[in-house]
Amino acid sequence: MNILLTGASGWLGRTLAPRLRRAGHTVTGLDVAPGAHTNITGSVTDKPLLQRTFRQHQIEAVIHAAALHKPDIARVPPQNFVDVNITGTLNLLQLAVEAGNDRFVFTSTTSLMISAAIRHENVTAAHWIDETLAPIEPRNIYGVTKHAAENLCRLHHMEHGLACVILRTARFFPEDDDTHRDLPGPNLKANEFLHRRLTVEDAAEAHLAALDRAPDLGCETFVISAPTPFTRADAPLLMRDAPGVITRLFPEAAALYAQKGWRLPARIGRVYDAAKSERRLGFRCTTDFAAILGALRTGRPLPFTHDPGYISPVTTA
Repeated sequence: MNILLTGASGWLGRTLAPRLRRAGHTVTGLDVAPGAHTNITGSVTDKPLLQRTFRQHQIEAVIHAAALHKPDIARVPPQNFVDVNITGTLNLLQLAVEAGNDRFVFTSTTSLMISAAIRHENVTAAHWIDETLAPIEPRNIYGVTKHAAENLCRLHHMEHGLACVILRTARFFPEDDDTHRDLPGPNLKANEFLHRRLTVEDAAEAHLAALDRAPDLGCETFVISAPTPFTRADAPLLMRDAPGVITRLFPEAAALYAQKGWRLPARIGRVYDAAKSERRLGFRCTTDFAAILGALRTGRPLPFTHDPGYISPVTTA
């Protein structure tokens, strides 16, 4: 299948492109920044460029991973988010319909589900975050525009029958967190595999699954995150004594962390539940918190990437 992959130079795109090719697809990579997997340098806001790309490369399906992200809020005005995240998505959806495509995969984000109230976590029990969460109240321009783009996908399915799979991915960025600095980066990332992180490799595999299953699914939205070991019944105690819950489930965790000089989270205020992706998409992340502990136990490299020097190519484009 001839696939248009937007955001091909990004952290996800550079991981996904070779996997698509190994699966037998022909990949046309588009990005504002050059890269090893980017054939066309340009923006999703440039509709004439997209029209030529669809025609010349006989595009049959789209994986739309290009976007302005939350860290970009500090460097670009809100209008840029509207142009790229909303208008760019609309351009691609319209052209996919015109080309007779039967599937469209949209990379969304769990961030749009986190309201200001959820982010502040002033509650007695951890928030349980799955696809039924309502109302959706994004807390910044990034979330607002990604939610609008999701709704454009739903509209094009409703009006034109285009199968659209929306993947609300949890965190998989390699750099340090831009807001939480109380723990070393690898320690923080390891903790997040309990409740709100996945590897970029798993994110790429989720997109392959979505591409394959889209025509059967029609239009579906999935939270994509490492499987949490917690249940809803754990939510109150996670806010009061997260180490106690973790130690009950993983008796060796505290000792393994101590050997590394790490700390378990004192409390956990939100949990992403990816169970629907297992049931409906047939996808489950392979790297979970147990895999982190296994690496600590055996001395193997940690099964995720931490690169504090990583710079998104979009910042230099």
